[in-house]
Amino acid sequence: MFVKSIMIPKIKTYVVQSTDNLKDVLHKLDQYQIDGMPVVTGNNKYAGIITLNRIYKAFFESGTEKKEFLSSTVAGDIADYKDDFINEEEIFEKILLSVQDRPLIAVVDESGDLKGVITRYDTLEQFQSAFGMKRKGVRISFSSSEAEGRIARLAEIAKQFHENIISLATFDETDKFIRRIVMKVEKQQNIDKFIRKLEASGFRVLDIKED
Repeated sequence: MFVKSIMIPKIKTYVVQSTDNLKDVLHKLDQYQIDGMPVVTGNNKYAGIITLNRIYKAFFESGTEKKEFLSSTVAGDIADYKDDFINEEEIFEKILLSVQDRPLIAVVDESGDLKGVITRYDTLEQFQSAFGMKRKGVRISFSSSEAEGRIARLAEIAKQFHENIISLATFDETDKFIRRIVMKVEKQQNIDKFIRKLEASGFRVLDIKED
């Protein structure tokens, strides 16, 4: 999945101008009930991210009175992440670490123009979807030897038992011999037979949980 498939486009993104004072920025953050926004220049060039935390930190570091600070300081002065953004052609997984410490990450093109944003909320939603967390089913964790054709064999067994796979994820990509697999399937009457077939085919079942 690419960033452009799940980003909020610029036309639907709340932004502030780099010349907007912090009083106006706080008003917008409160109005839209959000924690941060991208900062742009008058010609839509990306100029960083402004967040509530950044404003509070800058105020305490300024040593000036609140009213003066908010009216005399503009968004461009204290914006963070001016050189930290992502291109819309990047794969979605790359942003996971980036949104750990901020509410959003900007999507910027080669010319420096803001194309949109991806929020922390949207990122978590996508990962929940990837792991099938919003659909009821049976989650099976198992390990398998790292051999050619093992995923294909798994698909064959699932097809044989008419299992509807909700999600499938693999781990331990650095291990040359063993791979862990987590698969979520719809609960059916033949789930026990399906699991026995997995074990008979060399898949070591580690955990089974209905959720």
